[in-house]
Amino acid sequence: MAIDTPAHAVPPAALWLGGLGALPFVALAAAHILTSGEASSMTGFALAAYGAVILSFLGGIRWGLAVAPGGVGGSLTTPLTLSVVPSLVGWGALLAPAPASLLILAATFLAVLLWDRRAGQTGEAPPWYPRLRIPLTAVVVTTLLAGALL
Repeated sequence: MAIDTPAHAVPPAALWLGGLGALPFVALAAAHILTSGEASSMTGFALAAYGAVILSFLGGIRWGLAVAPGGVGGSLTTPLTLSVVPSLVGWGALLAPAPASLLILAATFLAVLLWDRRAGQTGEAPPWYPRLRIPLTAVVVTTLLAGALL
C-alpha cells in the first residue's frame, strides 16, 4: 500500500489539534531555558507536568483502541494493562528530581511512539496514526531533552 493513499493521510483535525498540542512543549521548554532560579524551576516542572498529562492522553488513546469495536481482539487484559503504563510513568516522572523527570518522559514518549508505529502496521491503529505521531514525538522529545540538558 502506498504511503500517500487516503487511508494513510492524516485527518486535518488531528493534524491541527496535534500541532496545537505540541505548542506548550515548545513554549515551556523555551521559558525553562531562558529563565533562571525559581522561574526556571517552575517552568521545568510545568514542562514535566504537561508531558505527564500528554502521556496519559496517549495511554487513553490505546485504551480506546483496545475496547473499540474491531479492536485488538482476544483478551483485553494485556492491552488495557499496557495502556495505563504511560500514565503511571508520567506520574512517577513528576516525583523524580529535575532533570531526571524530563529524561524519563522523553524516553517514555519514544517507547510509546514505537508501540504506536507497530499498532499502525498491525491494524490496531489507523494507518495514518504513526504519520501523526512521528513529527509530534520529535518535537516533544526535542523539547524535553532541551529542557533537561540546557
